[in-house]
Amino acid sequence: MTESPSDNRAPDSRAIAARFAALSHPARIEILKHLSASRCCSCREVVDHFDLAQSTVSQHLKILVEAGLVRFEPDRQRSRYAVDHAALAGVSASLAALVNSCCR
Repeated sequence: MTESPSDNRAPDSRAIAARFAALSHPARIEILKHLSASRCCSCREVVDHFDLAQSTVSQHLKILVEAGLVRFEPDRQRSRYAVDHAALAGVSASLAALVNSCCR
């Protein structure tokens, strides 16, 4: 069930589902943890931390950016990635609201 169009305060169920889907891969969760430990990182820095190909890390970062969980900041030399802490807090709030509505 989705919110009515007049209720702009509540997150759209599709947006919530997209964020949960982005969190559904263990590597993306580990990437978020790594990014959270720093202010921001380049893709290369993330690649160096994990035993994953650069193309794989890039794809995971792209998914996290598209879901709005990670911010992408283009730079001349190296693009930077940073966790969007407000977006992650929103995921937490959405999950808590779902659990509370289902488990009263």
